[in-house]
Amino acid sequence: MKKILYIFILIAGFQFSSVAQSKPMHVAADAAKTIKFYPNPASSFINFDFSKNYDQSYTLVIFNFIGKKIEDLKVTDQKMLVSLTDFYRGVYIFQLRDKDGSIVESGKFQVIK
Repeated sequence: MKKILYIFILIAGFQFSSVAQSKPMHVAADAAKTIKFYPNPASSFINFDFSKNYDQSYTLVIFNFIGKKIEDLKVTDQKMLVSLTDFYRGVYIFQLRDKDGSIVESGKFQVIK
């Protein structure tokens, strides 16, 4: 049983990474991070802080480990607090996307409960 689960996780991770990189990533000229997130690992909430030059047309998209979209949030403020009440224990991927849907920045965080 453990071997089957391990193989499934490897396959699911491979499929997600091939989908997640379908669009080119834009890199800022100064290579500064646009987003900071904490705490990691998180249990009940996670904070996302955006740099002062963030664009209000950005969206924050959160996927679970197998690539299912969990949240699609419009970035309206320099700081966002995301509740993890409906999130299961595991690893999640986030992508900061511009108005065209291109990935500006991405990362991962862990939920522990």
